Amino acid sequence: MTTLHVDLGPRGYDIVVTSGTDAALADFIRRCCSATSALVVTDRVVRPHAEQVGELLRQQGLRTGLAVRPPGEEQKSLAVAAELYDALLDLPADRRTLVVAVGGGVIGDLAGFVAATYARGLDLLMVPTTLLAMVDSSVGGKVAVNHPRAKNLIGCFHQPRGVWIDLHTLRTLPDREYRSGLAEVVKYGVSLDADFFAWLESNAERILRRDPELLEHIVVRCCRLKADIVARDERDETGLRAVLNYGHTFAHAFETAAGYGRWLHGEAVAAGMVCASRLAERRGLIPSQLTERQRALLSRLGLPTAPEPWDRAVLLAAMRSDKKALAGKMRFILPRRLGEVALFDDVAAADVESVLAELQRTPAAAGHA
Repeated sequence: MTTLHVDLGPRGYDIVVTSGTDAALADFIRRCCSATSALVVTDRVVRPHAEQVGELLRQQGLRTGLAVRPPGEEQKSLAVAAELYDALLDLPADRRTLVVAVGGGVIGDLAGFVAATYARGLDLLMVPTTLLAMVDSSVGGKVAVNHPRAKNLIGCFHQPRGVWIDLHTLRTLPDREYRSGLAEVVKYGVSLDADFFAWLESNAERILRRDPELLEHIVVRCCRLKADIVARDERDETGLRAVLNYGHTFAHAFETAAGYGRWLHGEAVAAGMVCASRLAERRGLIPSQLTERQRALLSRLGLPTAPEPWDRAVLLAAMRSDKKALAGKMRFILPRRLGEVALFDDVAAADVESVLAELQRTPAAAGHA
């Protein structure tokens, strides 16, 4: 069991990385929360695990409800959030109600948004069950639902009271979901840790086999990197936290153009990183070899490395609606070298369109089916 701390003063919290120790979750909840009731939010795929969490809460004397949603990105909507508000009213919830998100990134974002906005804020506990949620979305307090024209456009910052990561749940994670999470893992290497990227290159096959020792190293390293960034720029105000969005301006546009759910988030991030790296090449920031290393690793991990032939005008419009955009002006996170990226706000639309046109002609938009 490894414990990391997100140092945010009075809003700080612990991330516990463990394997198969559900019983210890009850002690963790007692330490980080003072709730008297709880709503467990999950999806149908991981409902059995969520029910176990609910039983632990009941054993601690909490009045507990369970809200089960269908899986899929389309659940991140204001309409579904309203249904969860109804579930809280039915509980009934009060200011000492805890919202527990048991599932992947969709459930974490949705339940977190509901916790942030019901009764001006309820306590939130993250129990991620996918690799992507473990290494990225469960940490940092960004919660949101989608708008039809832009992903995660409606949201806020709401830090959890704690994050409980049980690597045991990854044993049954479908291959496609697992590979999707690996895209975010690669992102940390390119953005923040060149040695970690090289380690991923050396261990790709063992990672695909879900070697437990390697998985623990991956999750702990990614959570440490993200916790350090969040502690220094909690609300994305200095631009430092933006480095965590490498590939995401392209990725969110791909998800919007494809229709939410057709490409998994990590699949879109994988193709988005290659696009961003190619854009950095065009600006003379990096050599082509760095783009090729990313493309080769992502391909070995079974991820797409190019967008499908979506309408480029639609993609550009989505990018101008991205949360990082200012006054409709696109901004991109681009690599300067392996392990270092920076925010650029002077990228010409013509260059973005040229990169899209070039990569859309390649046969590498695979891995999403």
